[in-house]
Amino acid sequence: MIKLRSRLPLLATAAALTVASVSAPRAAELLPPPVDLRILAINDFHGNLQPPPGGIAIDDPADRTKKIHVPAGGAEHMATLVKALRKDHPNAIFVAAGDLIGASPFLSAMFHDEPTIESMSLMGLALSSVGNHEFDEGKTELLRMQNGGCHPVDGCQGPHPFKGAAFNYLAASTVETATGKTVFPPYAIRKFGGVPVAFIGLTLKNTPNMVSPPGVAGLSFRDEAETVNALIPELKAKGVEAIVVLIHEGGFPTGDYNECPGISGPIVEIVNKLDRAVDVVISGHTHRAYTCRIDGRLVTSGDKYGTIVTAIDLKLDPTTRDVISAAANNTIVRTDALAKDPAQTALIAAYDKLAGPIAARPAGSVTSALSRMPNAAGESVLGDVVADAQLAATSDKDKGGAEIALTNPGGVRSDILGGELG
Repeated sequence: MIKLRSRLPLLATAAALTVASVSAPRAAELLPPPVDLRILAINDFHGNLQPPPGGIAIDDPADRTKKIHVPAGGAEHMATLVKALRKDHPNAIFVAAGDLIGASPFLSAMFHDEPTIESMSLMGLALSSVGNHEFDEGKTELLRMQNGGCHPVDGCQGPHPFKGAAFNYLAASTVETATGKTVFPPYAIRKFGGVPVAFIGLTLKNTPNMVSPPGVAGLSFRDEAETVNALIPELKAKGVEAIVVLIHEGGFPTGDYNECPGISGPIVEIVNKLDRAVDVVISGHTHRAYTCRIDGRLVTSGDKYGTIVTAIDLKLDPTTRDVISAAANNTIVRTDALAKDPAQTALIAAYDKLAGPIAARPAGSVTSALSRMPNAAGESVLGDVVADAQLAATSDKDKGGAEIALTNPGGVRSDILGGELG
């Protein structure tokens, strides 16, 4: 009996080890699998419903010291790519990081960017932060972009009533000074496979220095990182652990469109200040393309004018509700490889029919091309012409009495090639 009793602890230990060795793998098998989420993102579309001249400049694969231009962009081709990138991804969302409108080509600008809002809605855009150019015509006009209705001065010009955006604008850092409330909701929460994900939208705090005073009257633009960090406790109280920031501010990388060696600029400081709860940052504003790791977090940007769609793949832990992994790929909207989306073609044609006669009316003529290509000092022939025109228009005393005129090279967006000006 004594010997038998002395063996019981050994038998019990052996049995426990056997059970543990068998149950550990089984327990792992019983854990719910990660939830896959694909986020598609764009930024700085600027009403480029049609492919922009020059497409996108990328490193020459044969010689990375040189650049080549790839035909890219346009709403018709982008819509096709968005559909392709969403295919076979039951959990997917399409978002933007601001400047969808403003500084737009004639076809969109003629109708106060209503065609672009309709185009994005047709593509299935869900959420967008507000960029500085969204304030070009002021807060009231931006609210009309969201809610619909006729323009207060030009009325209803389009081929059908303007219903406003089917997507939601987000503006966590843009506050009405009179009320202390944000112009748009600061964030939106979406669930994927039962896992909540928060999208915080905000523009750059430097917006008042980039927009004419009437456009930002009565508004304040708060610090980007401080705004995000202040929202974290509120989101966690709602059970959110996965957090994506849509910010209209960016950086300047030295590499090609799918990398970011030596990135610099405001986005670096902002990301370094963000609460560790933030998992992904989708940026814009600088018109550059990059996929980065800053402070251990994924940071992306998709060039400009609809030339790139960024595909971000997240794995979400259904138990902790947090992000397990994040990876991104910038995909060029190649006009030579992607078909045109019929719905976008029909939308563009409807507006172009109305805009055509106005666009065809000559506004002037030139005897030779006017290039926007800057020299080493940032000066260009077309930039000089624009500044001279501004001075001529405002030099009379009753028009301001201007003595000098300056123009931002970034605002001179296409060459004048010669002949009549439409």
